[in-house]
Amino acid sequence: MSGRPAATSGAGISRQAVGLRVEPLASEIDARWLMAYAAALGETAPGWYDTTAAGGPPAHPIFPVCYEWPAVLAVRRRFLDTALAVRGVHAAHRLIAHRPPRAGDRLRTSAEVTCVEARPRGALVTVRLATVDETGAPVTTTDHASLYHGVPVVGAAPGPRPPAAPEAPPAPRWTEVVEVPATAGHVYGECARIWNPIHTDVAVARAAGLAEPILHGTATLALAVSRVVARDLGGDPARVREVSVRFTGMVVLPARLTVRGLAGLDFDVVDAAGRPVLSGGRIRACAA
Repeated sequence: MSGRPAATSGAGISRQAVGLRVEPLASEIDARWLMAYAAALGETAPGWYDTTAAGGPPAHPIFPVCYEWPAVLAVRRRFLDTALAVRGVHAAHRLIAHRPPRAGDRLRTSAEVTCVEARPRGALVTVRLATVDETGAPVTTTDHASLYHGVPVVGAAPGPRPPAAPEAPPAPRWTEVVEVPATAGHVYGECARIWNPIHTDVAVARAAGLAEPILHGTATLALAVSRVVARDLGGDPARVREVSVRFTGMVVLPARLTVRGLAGLDFDVVDAAGRPVLSGGRIRACAA
């Protein structure tokens, strides 16, 4: 772990947090975890659960968030006061898969704060998560951005950026409605091993200024990516090499979401009222 002092304050987040890092945390991937993640998303194709396949059952393209989460928490403790942590929501995500993780992998994930920015609604913090295997070869690299609502940036922060004018998305090539049950936050949290009470605990959610618990952003993203994989990638999750998205709305459960396939492998998600939930979704894939 870096020897620098933690850049945190009860009043906000310091720009000195940039460069804070934690040493790699170890994780072991097994078939049970891979299958549990697929089950949490409602995947029914037998291939997701085929332990006789070479390499075991496949990893969902968003599965890396599972082994990255402990590193996110570890570095967050270095720059964020505990009382402010519940104000954070996932703002953007960019995942690069150098190769899919697989059962039997022993991985190490390091985390480093790469950016702290003042935004009109709070502090935006980006963490770079780099995961390697036992040989040191890269497996996944992720930029995980969180917005801490109402939390100021301490120090000489640049002025807030004016919001960009939203661009109207093109007409969708296909749409699919996804019914998300009231229990989805609990099931996803347990199966992914991503425990954050803002998604399951009414008291914590309300203390953070929310009316009710909200679904994990990565769960919404994974549900959308599943539809793109099924419709546009022949059902082969191993073809996904990069996923990027902005989280533009919260999902209160139960919910009815509509995933929309746009040009190429682009996608977005809207709620039952047509409000954006995920925006600017983009997948890069290798050939079949």
